[in-house]
Parts: sequence; C-alpha cells; structure tokens
Amino acid sequence: MTLITLIRHGQTDWNLEGRIQGSTDIPLNDTGRAQARDAAAQLSGVAFDHVYASPLGRARETAEIIARERGLPAPLITVGMREHEFGEAEGLLWDEYRMRFGARSDDVPGAETVRQLTDRALASLARIDLSARRRSAPRVESVLVCTHGGVIRALLEHASGGTLPAPGERLGNASVHRFAMDGGGLRLLDASLV
Repeated sequence: MTLITLIRHGQTDWNLEGRIQGSTDIPLNDTGRAQARDAAAQLSGVAFDHVYASPLGRARETAEIIARERGLPAPLITVGMREHEFGEAEGLLWDEYRMRFGARSDDVPGAETVRQLTDRALASLARIDLSARRRSAPRVESVLVCTHGGVIRALLEHASGGTLPAPGERLGNASVHRFAMDGGGLRLLDASLV
C-alpha cells in the first residue's frame, strides 16, 4: 500500500481573479509561496518518502518549497497530474465560463472530459504506487503529490463514489487530501487535513 497526500498548489494571480488556468502555466504569487511554506509546517508530523509534482510551474514550485522546508529531495515530475485541460475556456473568468458553457466542462471545445482527466490522474497515481511498492515492499511508503484543484476534485469524486466534494464546494489553495492506493484502487482516507 502507498499513502498518497495530494496538495493543491498555492495561490496564483489568476486564482485571485477567479480566472480558469487549466493547462496555462501561471506562476505562484507571494501569497501562494507563503501558503506552500505554511503547508510544509502543517504537514510537519507526516513523513514523506518522496515528493511528486505536476509539470506546471505553480504545482512544481509549491512542491519545491515544501520539499526544501522539509529537507526532502527535489520533486519528481509526474505529467499525468497536470491540471484539467479546459480548451477554449482557459483564461476566462468563472462567471464568463458559466454563461458561455453552462456547468459541464465536457461541453467545452478543446477541453478534455472529466473521465479523461480522472483516467489520466489514476494512471499516474498507479505508476507512483507501483514504483513505491517496488522500492519499499513490504513497508508502506508515503508520498506527497502537488497537483491542481481539478485533478483533486476528479479523484475525490472517483474515490467517494460521487459524494465528494459537495456541489459548489471549492478546494482551497494548498488544501490537503489523503488517499491510499494498494494496486486495487484508490481509497479516500481524509478529505481535508489543512
């Protein structure tokens, strides 16, 4: 089994504006960097064997800050944990998005579906789990993965059978969610630690 802690990246200026980032590579702002340092301190009681990150700068920098604060090796990049690709909706304010496309991201031209996002993220976590089990068997390995709100939302929905997150619930920047993976699937352990 592998314990997987998912953390959403810290704040960016587009988060502050309520703008859809998707695969657009927007950097952390100073608040986001402070959130990453705070998350590292709040997670001080949790041991991590490895840190992984989405290739997008905001998640990668969040992971780098946490790893540095915790004295851990530099994060490994896992492409499958990048944010939901929103196609034509990227760069829009959320209100503009809802007016133009309604509530379903699956209807946005050029966007990946929620199913595609979920499958991609699960495949990435399965590779992390397999690698951890090869390194640590029979010991349980604990990993931290810095990723994005859309990815975490999709994995919460998958692991909870669609009951989490609650409709309209926003996943805050630097929010933390714990899962376990044992080769047989993803299980939710804690929906929010921070």
